[in-house]
Parts: sequence; C-alpha cells; structure tokens
Amino acid sequence: MTRCRAPVRLCGMNASTSTTSTADRPVITVSRLNREVRELLEQGLPPVWVEGELSNLARPASGHLYFSLKDDRAQIRCAMFRSRNQLVRFRPENGQQVVVRGRIGLYEPRGDYQLIVESMEEAGDGALRRQFEALRQKLEAEGLFAADRKRALPTLPRRIGVITSPSGAAVRDVLQVLQRRFPAIPVLIYPVPVQGKEAAQAIRAMLAHAVERAEVDVLLLTRGGGSLEDLWSFNDEALARAIADCPLPVVSAVGHEVDVTIADLVADRRAPTPSAAAELLSPDSAAWMRQFETAAERLQFVQERRQQQEAQRLDHLLKRLQQQHPGRRLREHGQRLKELGVRLDQAWRTGQRLRFTALEQARSRLGSASPGRDIIRGRERTDDLKRRLNAAQHHLLERSRERLGAVTRTLETVSPLATVSRGYAIVQRPDDGAVIRNAKDLNPGDPFTARLAQGRIHGRVERVHDEENWT
Repeated sequence: MTRCRAPVRLCGMNASTSTTSTADRPVITVSRLNREVRELLEQGLPPVWVEGELSNLARPASGHLYFSLKDDRAQIRCAMFRSRNQLVRFRPENGQQVVVRGRIGLYEPRGDYQLIVESMEEAGDGALRRQFEALRQKLEAEGLFAADRKRALPTLPRRIGVITSPSGAAVRDVLQVLQRRFPAIPVLIYPVPVQGKEAAQAIRAMLAHAVERAEVDVLLLTRGGGSLEDLWSFNDEALARAIADCPLPVVSAVGHEVDVTIADLVADRRAPTPSAAAELLSPDSAAWMRQFETAAERLQFVQERRQQQEAQRLDHLLKRLQQQHPGRRLREHGQRLKELGVRLDQAWRTGQRLRFTALEQARSRLGSASPGRDIIRGRERTDDLKRRLNAAQHHLLERSRERLGAVTRTLETVSPLATVSRGYAIVQRPDDGAVIRNAKDLNPGDPFTARLAQGRIHGRVERVHDEENWT
C-alpha cells in the first residue's frame, strides 16, 4: 500500500464554491465536505488486502453484506455489495478469520470511513483446504488417481520398506502388527522427517533412494495423525508425482481414518491407519499355518486312498489274467464285434428313416407357421402410424408457431425498449441501478447512467431544474 505524499487539499474550498461565506471565512456544507473527503480517499489510496475477524455481520434484504473487520487493537467497518458477495465460496459468519480485498471509501450520509470489499476468502485452514482441493482436481484431471494405473501389492513380500519418522508412534504400531501377524517378513526403515518445510523434499529423496537400492518389494509411507498443517507435507505436488512415478508399489497411511492427503489418493493403496497398512501388507501367519496343515492332511488322505485303489486294481487284474487265456478272450471279443456291427447297421437305417420322417413333418409345420403375412401386416400398420405421426407433428408445429407469434407481438407492445427506440432514455443511478423519475432525486455532481436505444451514457449532473422554473 502506497502513501499519498501530496499535500491534503479539499477541492473547491473557496469563496466562489462555498454554500455560505463571509469576507474572510470560506464555508462549505457537511455533504460537500464528506464528498471531497471520499474522493480524496478513493483517488489517493490503492486497493488493499486486509486480514481480520468478522463481527457485527448483517445481511439486509438488499443482499448486501455489512460487517466489521477487527483484530486485537482496532476495527474497520466494511460493506460488500450483492454482486460481489455472490462470488464468495463460503458462508461468512461472525468470529470467522478472513482475508478481504477492497478499496478505502467514505459513506457520505454518516461520514463513516469504511472499506468497500470486492473479494473475500477464508484465512488459515480454509486457505490450505482450497489449495488442497485445487491440487486434487488438477492431479485427478491428469489421471494420477485412476485405478487402472495403480499397481497390485505382493501377496507375500520378501521385505517391506517403511518411510517414516523413526521416533514416531506410527512406526511402533507398524512393527507391532507385523511382528504379530508375520514375523518372518523383514522390515527396513527409511528415516525421514514427516512434518515441517523440509519434510516433503526429504520424503521425495528417500523414495528415490529406496528405488535405487532395490532392497524391498513394497513401500509404506506413513505417519500419525495431526492437524491439516501438520500433514501438509503429504499434500506436496512434487511428492505426489514422485509416488505416481515410483516403480515399486506404494501404500500410504497418513494420519487417522478421517485424514485424507494427496499422497493417499495417488498411492497404489490407501490404509486408514498405520496399523491397518501393516495388516494390508502382511498375511496372517496363523491362518497360513492352518491352511498348510489342512492341505497336508488332505494330501496324505488322498495318497493313502489312491494306493489302496491301485493295490485292489492290481489284484483284480492278476486274477482275471490267471482265469482267462488271452486267445479265448480274443475270439469272444471278435464274435461280439460282429454282432455289434449288425446291430449298428440296423440302428443306423432305422434312425435314418425316423429322421427323414421328422424332417418332412417339420417342413410342413414351418410352411403353415410362416411369419410372412404377419410381417406384411406389420409393415402396413407401421406406414399408417408414420403418416399419422407426421400429420400430428405438422399440426402441433403450426399451432406452436401461431402461439409464438402472438406472444412475440404482445412482448414487443409492452417492451420498454420500444419506447427507448423512439428517442427516449432511461436514467439510472450507477451504484444500485435505481431508475430516476424525478429531477429532485439527483443533486449537482451526482453520477448517472442514461440507457439509449443504442448504448449507454455515463455522466454527472451539472444543474437540476424542476418543471416549474425550467428554461
């Protein structure tokens, strides 16, 4: 904000412009003084950004907002017109910390110094949430959250890498769960700070370090809960892209279940807590042992049963071989083969006759049940319905055109633009758009806007005449 170094001077403070005066004392009216001060403030000071707490918030029927911004030592009255406050993305409330942008002004009727607010946004946590949402939408549009780009986790990792603070509660929870569920899986800790300005850069570097060493099958990125500011390192765009480009599967477990970070969204899997992430990465060793024992029992049972069956079959074959000579069996099989050939020939001939008869019957039924006549009748009915539909559409279109023409003629009759096109103008106040119907509603120096048939005119009033003394 720049300071106005020119000497302060009230424009027009001389005997010729004063409302009342004496020989040695120029005097102006209060309204003229407030107007001159307002012009000095608006012209001498640029727009400013101000942070403070909302208080005395009022929402009149006009839709404007009137409130005060305060800190621990001062406050300022503010006004935000409806056209501007409709752009605010949250509902302002008393006690809320906000940042506003506006210009310094003065409300002439009361002589109140005030800030005319043009934009408003939440301060602190609200600003961080807007940054989070903007980055989330950007990365989602790029496809970094898409399910088809996420890698599958190993069923039984040979080694798990944990990127976290070595002194935090999260790493203790992870190690306890892994020790309980599958103690045979080794764990490698990659120590990093998980909070502060340097945390995101340190995590990115450690991520690249773990990929370069190629010591683990999967990486777990985790820390305990905290505020939005505490977790902000995990909302870093560069870190999100590093996770997306990581060739190793990455599981993210940042904060509590209700905490969601950009790292959670871009990771291959997200766990609600560090303990849940450890359960996700490790199989249950007790369940695996039960499955192994069950499989071993089934394998032993199947093997013993198969041995018994093969032993019985071998005994049976030995007895048959001893009781029946192979030559006799061959003769019997030859005779049986001849008989089966004759029966097969007879069955084939009988089957052919039956199939021919069934085919002739099917042809006869197909001819009597032909859909040709139904198709012809359906086509005729379809053509008739098309003709009726076209006629109804044409009739409805003609009626709509007649109604539209009548409404158009009525609208043109009552439109104020028709009056303006004959040489008249609509005079309005520029600040609220109110239409001026009486010259007494304006004072010399007041701005006005005149709407013509083509365009608008902006100006200020030089003189005001009523109808009785018009010259």
